[in-house]
Amino acid sequence: MPPIAVIDFETTGMAPAQGSRATEVAIVLIEGERVVDRFSSLMKTGAWIPPFITQLTGITNAMVAAAPPADEVMREAARFVGNAPMVAHNAAFDSKFWQSELRHAGLEATQPHAAHPFACTVLLSRRVYPDAPSHKLGNLIDHLGLPRAGRAHRALADAEMAAALLVRLQHDLGQRFGLGWPGHALLMQLQRCARPAVERLLRQHALAVAPAV
Repeated sequence: MPPIAVIDFETTGMAPAQGSRATEVAIVLIEGERVVDRFSSLMKTGAWIPPFITQLTGITNAMVAAAPPADEVMREAARFVGNAPMVAHNAAFDSKFWQSELRHAGLEATQPHAAHPFACTVLLSRRVYPDAPSHKLGNLIDHLGLPRAGRAHRALADAEMAAALLVRLQHDLGQRFGLGWPGHALLMQLQRCARPAVERLLRQHALAVAPAV
């Protein structure tokens, strides 16, 4: 089963376009239901971390000052991801920092995932669990009875929980619609699908992959 890379960034702010930089990255590599590898690192960009971000994440300016340079971290992260498709919780946020930090590291031209579309567990959870009281990561983890992986707003803990959520989503979709194990391509279709059309899409996919009788 092809691996999927589930990624999370901690950052100095909300958007690279506003000058924000990453402070920490974590990637959890999963194959089917199994976590097969992990990568995580603080990263030094020279950007200042505001106090409210330190309060949220626990990451201080002193911690990133002692961290490896961001370009080294991103080169290692790009090697770790390789050709695996990517997933994040609130992918609109993490994909922008992935692209931006690859650019800062001079990897934009050689890294195929610089413009790769991410599957998003926020969008997917809204379609698969529309009745959940909240689609924030920690709240979904609690709603589904999944274990918390550590302090929220640290990259590895959040990537671990997003990976657990993704596996649960794939399992529940497979069980509910007889899909086998839904792959990344189907997840990309599903997150773009309007809610009223979700069941039709999945039933059509189940018929397409069903063995001929």
